[in-house]
This record gives sequence, C-alpha cells and structure tokens, in this order.
Amino acid sequence: MLRPVPAAAGSLTPRFGVNYTPRIGWFHSWLDLAPDAVAEDLAAVASLGVDHVRIFPLWPLLQPNRTLIRPRALEDVRTVVDAAAAVGLDVVVDALQGHLSSFDFVPSWLSSWHRRNMFTDPEVVSATAELVRALAAQLADAPNLLGLTIGNEVNQFSASNHPDPDPLSTDQARVWTATMLDAARAGSPSGMHTVANYDAAWFMDDHAFTPDQSAQLGDATVVHSWIFDGTGQRYGARSYEVAHRTEYYLELARAFSPAPQRPLWLQEVGAPRSILEESDVPWFVRSTVENSLQCPELWGITWWCSHDVSRELSDFPPLEHTLGLFDEHGRIKGAGEAFRDAISAAREAAPPAPRGRAIELPVGPQPLLHRSAAAPGGSVFEEWMRASRAGDRPTLQVVREHAHDAVAGDTRTGGAVATRAEV
Repeated sequence: MLRPVPAAAGSLTPRFGVNYTPRIGWFHSWLDLAPDAVAEDLAAVASLGVDHVRIFPLWPLLQPNRTLIRPRALEDVRTVVDAAAAVGLDVVVDALQGHLSSFDFVPSWLSSWHRRNMFTDPEVVSATAELVRALAAQLADAPNLLGLTIGNEVNQFSASNHPDPDPLSTDQARVWTATMLDAARAGSPSGMHTVANYDAAWFMDDHAFTPDQSAQLGDATVVHSWIFDGTGQRYGARSYEVAHRTEYYLELARAFSPAPQRPLWLQEVGAPRSILEESDVPWFVRSTVENSLQCPELWGITWWCSHDVSRELSDFPPLEHTLGLFDEHGRIKGAGEAFRDAISAAREAAPPAPRGRAIELPVGPQPLLHRSAAAPGGSVFEEWMRASRAGDRPTLQVVREHAHDAVAGDTRTGGAVATRAEV
C-alpha cells in the first residue's frame, strides 16, 4: 500500500508525516484515551500539510499478561486511527512499545521474577507475534492504515551497551524480525509493514540486528537519524555534516538494498536542542528536508515529533521537552512553521539528479564487522562527506569481503562481492 502524494507538476513527491506524541498525558494517555483531545491534536498536525502520522500504543497496556490481549486497548488504537482519517491522515501503527524517549515499556511478564529473553524465548516470541497479528487484524479494514512498524527501536534491548540486554545471535535477530513481520502480514495482508531499528544496527560492530536485515526484511528500509549520535558533538551544530546527515544515512541504507527501487523511509528525524540552539532549528529543518529529497527511492519523511512533552512530567532528558513542532499548549513553534514551509517547497521541487561516484564500504564476515567505519567520524563517513562537499553527489557501495556473506541468494564463491552497482 505505497501511496505517494501527487506533486503539483504531476511527478511523485515523497510523503511527509509526523510522529504523534499526545499533548495531554504524553503516551500515558493510552491509559484513559480522550478522543476529543486526540482529534484536536491531529487537526493541528494535519494543518502542517502532512499526510500521515505514526502512533505508539503501549505494549504493557495492550498485553499486560502473556496470554491476555485486551480488546478495549485494541479498540482504542482503532479509535485513534479513525480520528486520523477524519482529518485526512493515514496512519502507521507501531507495535511493541518498547522504548520511547528514554523510558522502557516492557510488560511485567518479561521482567524481574519473570525475566525472559524477549527475542529467543519460544513462549515469549509466540505471544508477541500473536499481539502483532491481533493488532494488525483490528486495523486491517481501516482505509487509512498504511501498515505496522515492528517496535520503536526494540533492537536497543539487545545492544551490548544496554543496562540489561537480551542477547541473541545475528541469525536469531533475523528470525525474530521475520516472525513479527509475518504476524503483521497475517493480520493485515495489504499493509506496508516495516521494522524500526535504531542506528546501532547500522553502526555498532557487535550488534545482532544488521543493515542487511533492515534492508531485506519488510516492505521498506527504515532509518532513524539523530545528530546527537556524535555528528553534532564532533562537527558542530551548523556543520556541513549535520546538514547532510540524513542524506548520508539514506544513501547508506540504499547501498544495502537488495532491489534498486526498494523504498527508503526516514521514519524519525528531529531537532535536538542538546546540539542546536533554538535559532538553528529552522535552518536544520529546511536543510534536512532539502538534502533528504536528493536521495532516490525516498518514500517519506516522518518528523519527531508533534508536541513537546509537558514539563509537568518528570525525569525526561531535557531535550524531550523541546522536540515538538507544537508546544505543550498546542501552539505552533518555529520548527513547525519551518517543516510546514519545507513540505510546501518540496511539492514544487525537481526530482533528484543522479548520484555520483560510489564510496566503498567494506563489510566483513557475519556478524557484520566494520560497521563503525560508516558511523560519524568513521573512515567511510568522512570520505563521503568530503566527496559531497566537493560536489560529487556521492553514493555508497557495499563490498563483501567473503562471498558467503553476500546478500541472500548469492551463491558465488571467492573474492570480494559488491552488492549493488555504482549509481
């Protein structure tokens, strides 16, 4: 169900959306959903000229016990999907929350006395897949459903730097991801179903979730791009690297694509005030959108996020109270005005010109090694930025150091293997 929005000139323009953070009660509002407040929030979001929202029902509320999926909670999700339809917005629903804005939302049947590995325990995986299927089935006939995304950066629970990781192998990560996507497809056969891994999958050498999984599984390749990953700290708030961070990341994702026209989705990008001054934000929004539009196969840009977290809520990192396009009172901010204007300009923009020379990214044996070379400050990142600054419009080319590590289905032997030709 890939439904691009027509541009004025008759060409196809990438879609624009917003990650919806409820203004009243944040995601705790799922505890006692207030449809009128949701409708007010979504009307404000729609006024920006976006065509979709991404929503985040909390996992412990949907499935408080391993064998209990609450019908009322599923109905609440449908209520929000229908409210979005009423203001002309399509919806992507995140399953398995998971992790949001520094807080974990893991059901009690996975913690303390009931601690199990969420990725490898057979009973847990089966129950989790049933939740994904039930959620998809609840929404399957909604005309404005785009699809489900598996988790919000659920892969962070497996990371070696997590305080209580759920370890697994690369093969187990692939099986878990495929199982969840199959469950989404069983519940909603026509949806665009994706997996939302955070950037450890792309940049952390020992991470079980890999770029190949993100690029091969699901109906689009999803990236979450944040300049507090070291880009802003290393290069500075108004640096060339900050302005072109998402363009680079999308080209990295495209390099792993098994098909030339696989959609790329910039599913999260925001303007963190831990890096940017408030006066930098409109520039950052405009440059991020303009440079992302230079990437072929870009399906859409979904901004984080709709509303600031209320300062009445405690223990959030300070930046979480500032990321909204609207403030906690519902007033549009400079970031919202800049995003609205960038969307309007994008409707008139010319299609991207062909990319230039390919920067090689060597990839070692499984689990994928050398990913850190692609991270901010890494050799591949640096080379791409130098070429981009010189006007080369570079792309990236993955080079396999061992033939048996090539993409699925490649049975060649011996020598290095490039997974895609130079563009």
